[in-house]
Amino acid sequence: MTPPDQLLDFAPHQWGVVAVFGVVYLGMFLGGLPHFKLDRSGVALLGAIAMIALTGMSLEEAARAVDLPTIVLLFAFMVVSAQMRLGGFYAEVTRAVGALPLARNGLLAALIVVSAALSAVFSNDVICLAMTPVVARICLERRVDPLPFLVGLACAANIGSAATLIGNPQNMLIGSVLGLPFGPYVVAALVPVALSLLVLWLWLAHVDRRWARRDEVRPMPAVAVATVVPTVPTSADEDSPPFDRLQTAKGLLVAGVLMWVFLFSDWPRDVAALVGAGVLLLSRRLHSAQVMGYVDWQLLLLFIGLFVVNHAFQATGLAAWAVQWLAVKGIVLQQPGVLLVLGALLSNAVSNVPAVMLVLPHLGEAGSAGAQQAGVMLALASTFAGNLLLVGSIANLIVVDLAEKAGVRIGWAAHARIGVPVTLISLALVWLALGAGAR
Repeated sequence: MTPPDQLLDFAPHQWGVVAVFGVVYLGMFLGGLPHFKLDRSGVALLGAIAMIALTGMSLEEAARAVDLPTIVLLFAFMVVSAQMRLGGFYAEVTRAVGALPLARNGLLAALIVVSAALSAVFSNDVICLAMTPVVARICLERRVDPLPFLVGLACAANIGSAATLIGNPQNMLIGSVLGLPFGPYVVAALVPVALSLLVLWLWLAHVDRRWARRDEVRPMPAVAVATVVPTVPTSADEDSPPFDRLQTAKGLLVAGVLMWVFLFSDWPRDVAALVGAGVLLLSRRLHSAQVMGYVDWQLLLLFIGLFVVNHAFQATGLAAWAVQWLAVKGIVLQQPGVLLVLGALLSNAVSNVPAVMLVLPHLGEAGSAGAQQAGVMLALASTFAGNLLLVGSIANLIVVDLAEKAGVRIGWAAHARIGVPVTLISLALVWLALGAGAR
């Protein structure tokens, strides 16, 4: 059936499905709906409710539309990250890096490496949330421009999170839905991630001459790249829990065991992570309510809502027709170049997770070689693209918000001067590593 005929044959409720889908993804683009007190999670949840009401979808069908392993894996690692935050680990590591006797560029390199490595295991958003206040304080104490350090923190966290299938929510989703093996993905992603981190450091340390100063301690210029509101640095971070060696060791042990399981066993990642979360919740010192308070329930609702919304839209057949129409025109979605560009554009239009959910159903059968190759490309492209614009990644917005509370304002233009070139070079590296040889 041709698309015009298909549209003419649409029942009223199908038109409603298309309309709700459009409104939901408009909300993803805008970050909410104008004139309503709704964020992306609220829009996705209401969209799912509307889809259930319009289509007559049973609650059982709606539940089946949700990829439970992804939700479980995401929840479990939120618990692991909560353990590390409550143990004061992230802030302690950041303070240790700031205390190193390094010049400006050396300190910048250390910060990039640490934030990237931690993000690969504990999620980029969590790392930015925990490290930003400490980094801002260190920069103000050292009297160096904080902007390259703070934007570098966000960019490094985004890039580093692409190194594994647990580093960010979209990678968890891709790995679960397409059945990507953990070890081979890490091997495929390692070179693009490492080179992109090097590019980030080179850009921050050397390309912009206004930031490349020889002295590690020097008064900031009168007109700084970041607008700095004078504050009195404190010796401790008020919002950071005190460092607890026992709780940190417990969290690191569980995280280390999970990484070993993911790399060297066939135990399902979601089940293993859930067991690890259960071990951490069994504590005599940290109340479960404290740990649960650090779980991002809104993100889980966003996932659940979008699963239902996309399931209803897929049932209309319009998405499948669009993919077939593009293939007739010579634009095959599974082609590396097409997937790279589409993943980057959609991620900046509607955010990483909604973009990935749109594309995933059209990448082939889970577990197949073609789907796995496409999954690696989509994971890297959608994650690296988050550095392009300030709104391209939640991690960026977290850094901007917390930096402002510390007295440092980061604008769109200042971020773009770093994010745009670093992202374009990073995506080019992904193409050279994964796409050029697959043509």
